[in-house]
Amino acid sequence: MSSRLSRHQFLTLLAAGAVGATAALAGSTLAEGDPPLPSGSGGGPAAPPPPPSLLPPPPAGPRTPVPHGTLTALPGPGNNLALTVDDGASPEVVGAYIQFARDTGARFTFFVTAYYDAWTTHRDALRPLVDSGQIQLGNHTWDHPALTKLSPTQVADQLTRAKTFLHNTFGVDGTPYYRPPYGYHDPTVDRVAADCGYTVPTMWYGTLADSQLITEDYLLDMARQYFTPQAIVIGHANHPPVTHVYPQLVDIIRSRNLSLVTLNDVLLP
Repeated sequence: MSSRLSRHQFLTLLAAGAVGATAALAGSTLAEGDPPLPSGSGGGPAAPPPPPSLLPPPPAGPRTPVPHGTLTALPGPGNNLALTVDDGASPEVVGAYIQFARDTGARFTFFVTAYYDAWTTHRDALRPLVDSGQIQLGNHTWDHPALTKLSPTQVADQLTRAKTFLHNTFGVDGTPYYRPPYGYHDPTVDRVAADCGYTVPTMWYGTLADSQLITEDYLLDMARQYFTPQAIVIGHANHPPVTHVYPQLVDIIRSRNLSLVTLNDVLLP
């Protein structure tokens, strides 16, 4: 049985969650090959699911200047949540995040590790969302080394190779935001990054803890803990569990009246 959630199944789950059935669905995700859902009464074909519930739009009004130094949370008051998604080791997970954005209006920032094939594979699907500003791209280096273990020349090469890839593939270069792999950076790394145009080292306040394979329940526990106002939360496009719980993530966001935003939605570099 495939572990990837199809578009039809995702829409069905999300519609069910919108009427209060999320708790029942959390432990029983449908996948390709499962028995079909029962038809409606009278023996006719099942009615198509209603459109998914859209997430709130980003806030209107002026953006806040980016504070000096390392960014770990969204500055100022507000009810915004910046979900930032790193790496991209799995084409299936990258594709599922793109579909999540299409279906719900979700806005988030990918920190792209340019070496991974997923970004080229999904270029045509992702480019329109980048062009519209719904999805933002940042620099997560070429192939994810610990930058503090490299020479300044090697750090510059990691960032500029990824920068060139982003520009050639998506028409943006991710400046001024970069995320150092593993969170490892120091004044030398930050100086080299700034010389490459990346003046904002972007860390996080909360995590989905899914850089490695974890259970869906544990991922949701992390979301309940860290989906809070003005948080920057780190997730990863590496393993499938996150693709099974999008309806529950939407429920958490909506129940807390949060607005899912990109960094550019609320920050002025």
